[in-house]
Amino acid sequence: MQNVLIVGAGSGGTKILNLLLNSNFMNVSAIVDIDEQAPGLVIAKKLGISHGSDWKPFLTDEVQIVFDVTGDNTVFNELMKSIQMHTLLIPGSVANLLVDLLNENDQFIGKIQTEMDRQRLIFNSIDEGMIGIDQEGIIDFINESACKMLEVSDFDAIGNSILDIIPESKLVRVLTSGNPEMNEELILPNGVKIVSSRYPLVSAEGKTFGAFAIFKDVSEVLKLAEEITDLKSVKTMLEAIIHSSDDAISVVDEKGNGVLVNPAYTRITGLSEDEVIGKPATVDINEGESIHMKVLKTKKPVRGVSMRIGEGNRDVIVNVAPIIVDQQIKGSIGVIHDITEMRSLMKELDWARQTIRKLESTYTFDDIHGSSPDIGLAVDQARIASKSDIPVMLRGEAGSGKELFANAIHSGSERKSNKFIRMNCGAIDPAVIEKELFGDSGSHNTGTSIRVGLLEEAREGTLLLDEVTDLPLSVQSRLLEYLQLSMKRVDGRSSANTARIIVATSKNLEKAIHEGTFNMDLYYVLNRLSIQIPPLRTRKVDIPEVALHLLEKLNQEFGMNVEKISDEAMAKLQKYEWPGNVRELENVLSRAMIFMKHGSSVIGEEDIRRSLFTNEVKTGEDILTEKSTLASIMDDYERTVLEKALDEHDGNKSLTASRLGISLRSLYYKLEKYKLI
Repeated sequence: MQNVLIVGAGSGGTKILNLLLNSNFMNVSAIVDIDEQAPGLVIAKKLGISHGSDWKPFLTDEVQIVFDVTGDNTVFNELMKSIQMHTLLIPGSVANLLVDLLNENDQFIGKIQTEMDRQRLIFNSIDEGMIGIDQEGIIDFINESACKMLEVSDFDAIGNSILDIIPESKLVRVLTSGNPEMNEELILPNGVKIVSSRYPLVSAEGKTFGAFAIFKDVSEVLKLAEEITDLKSVKTMLEAIIHSSDDAISVVDEKGNGVLVNPAYTRITGLSEDEVIGKPATVDINEGESIHMKVLKTKKPVRGVSMRIGEGNRDVIVNVAPIIVDQQIKGSIGVIHDITEMRSLMKELDWARQTIRKLESTYTFDDIHGSSPDIGLAVDQARIASKSDIPVMLRGEAGSGKELFANAIHSGSERKSNKFIRMNCGAIDPAVIEKELFGDSGSHNTGTSIRVGLLEEAREGTLLLDEVTDLPLSVQSRLLEYLQLSMKRVDGRSSANTARIIVATSKNLEKAIHEGTFNMDLYYVLNRLSIQIPPLRTRKVDIPEVALHLLEKLNQEFGMNVEKISDEAMAKLQKYEWPGNVRELENVLSRAMIFMKHGSSVIGEEDIRRSLFTNEVKTGEDILTEKSTLASIMDDYERTVLEKALDEHDGNKSLTASRLGISLRSLYYKLEKYKLI
């Protein structure tokens, strides 16, 4: 071991000191510096290394190497004169360079070691077995997964021939041919079935110097694959059954969080899978308790519970059963029957019946009933309108009979043998209403066919545009052009080539013009022949005649034989204000026929009362009391309706709210407002 003297204990001397402290072939005999607080001296003091401020006493014959890191040429020259022939003097610049090189070497070696450790960790962490041989067929590397599959240690494998460890190995063949072999099955000596891929190891010069194989145990994989295939088949079948059901199905786990819903559930509730899966079972409930949570708590099925769920506040009947596996509850499954949809289907059936009735008979002026002066004037104007082809405007409240008048005008005209088409402008998407009315010419480029509009379809016939104020302004402009062209043809005696236009509205056209939502020029063209159809409340004298006519039609529709309406019932009908006009009267009579006792042939006062869902209807003379205001009258009326609805449902708040079409919260608010609770 060589003794070293370090002259200078600053940063350079300290670096050399720290470097030599870890050296096995150099010994620091002393370190000196004129600064007693130099960092190198501080370290020397702690480690018991000789130190001082003058180097001369320490420069003995036993010192073989002297490091001068003072940076002082005078000191260096003195050292040159004083050292022995066998002593090596290294200046500070060379010493610092040496230190930097040694440090870089240590860092480089450290990085290489770290990378090797990391690669070895990865190499041993992967599930696939890896084994390699040199050009002599001797194993030179193997990972832990390969050792486990082969049931050998790396000590026993490395250095031995591959054929000693795996007699059926094809690695030597790959080594010889230089061609890789992919995904070949092989059975190891211990019976483990593997799938192996083998690759040659080729140097940059193109010389094969070894080969390696990657292989995986597929015995367990094949078993799991068979089980998974069976499970997937069962799962797919169950999901197909659930998804094909028209009833809504929801499944929750043992904590009450959603795990599965079917398309019918999404359709009924309006909630997507993302809004339900992983969320509490109460997420879809508007009224009522969670039956899922009740079943999870009691572990017993619950059936036939009425609830309101989803964005549409739908009425449903819910059946929920627990899911029990190995006597442990794992969740629950609910089947939801949509009553709202059933009711909707019943309404559609009624609508279909009415449509069939309309198709079977064309309305004429004989179908307009009433002898009051107002209705007589409207009928006279309509008869005049039927003798010409100019546009007609029918004005009146909803349900007053505008479509009936339009039918009668068509039936009384020369166009009666041609089509009568009605379009509800408010029921069609504004984005497509123009194509619906005027058609679409199609495109040769896209290959779309020409679409005939209703104006063309009703050519030589009549087109009724109901709620014409709902037409977009751009469509109003095109309709105006069509009408202006039609009127020119009327003068030229060729109007039969265009449709006769009748429009109907329940809205204030003058107000719409003022607000800029209706074309003024179109208004003047349509208003040339305007017929005001009176509301039912202004011609109550006509109610008996109208009601009996409706009764005859409803008998045919319902397959019933109701003979008449009692005098008391008719009097109650004549007291009512009929905001829904003739349409509401027909609706009330149809409900009254349903409410009638079985076998009865006369609609009584009680049947009408239940159909109207009001208390005693106030007559015109006692509606307004002294100092009454509209707000007070409305409050009194609302209180009366609430009291009656509560009485009819025996105080049941939920049923009362459902009947009135309001939320339970709103009902409680109104009951508190009128001090009914």
